[in-house]
Amino acid sequence: MKDILIVEDSGDSRLWLHNIVQGAFADARVDLVANMREARAKLAARHYDLALIDIRLPDGTGVDILRILRGRGAQTVCVVTTAISDDTTVVAALAAGADGYLLKDQPAPILSFQLTQISAGIPALSPAIARRIMEHFHLTGPSGTTDQKLTRRETDVLMLIARGLRNTEVAETLGLAPSTVAGYIKSIYRKLGICSRAEAAWHATRMGLTFAPRERR
Repeated sequence: MKDILIVEDSGDSRLWLHNIVQGAFADARVDLVANMREARAKLAARHYDLALIDIRLPDGTGVDILRILRGRGAQTVCVVTTAISDDTTVVAALAAGADGYLLKDQPAPILSFQLTQISAGIPALSPAIARRIMEHFHLTGPSGTTDQKLTRRETDVLMLIARGLRNTEVAETLGLAPSTVAGYIKSIYRKLGICSRAEAAWHATRMGLTFAPRERR
């Protein structure tokens, strides 16, 4: 990892993460930014091998930055570094393209070690997050053929709600009425055996869905 970006609004946490990164990658060039605007500018100017991204930013979220990077097809390894560990946030980050999820309550040496493992192809996941992912899969993972039951339009809707879009935004994107979108969501929930958008995002990630708009008819 030669070029690394840290997106963190807290000055103390930025310095802390910077020291951790230097411990893991002594020769890396590290850029520090405090908000989404600064992150956009840096990402437009250069390619980064690794990005450590906080979830809560003063002018957006880390999930927004993940979507920007993945929308550009960037190969940057993106690791969320946050204190937030609720299921909805974890699933949203994974659905948006996060390659890892580290909690800041871990000791610095452990975080540094987890980052060094990325080069060996080992995802940077805090143990608590890894356990939660496994538990969630065991409880909600569908059979291998479940995703085949969705229609093409249901698949589009699933991908969009997994990205965090509201029903009205999904309707506008697909050229549908909000009531029609609500009907699709009800059908998706029934077919997948789920009852929340967090679970929908989980399934979209598991199914490897990407969204490509089709022509409206």
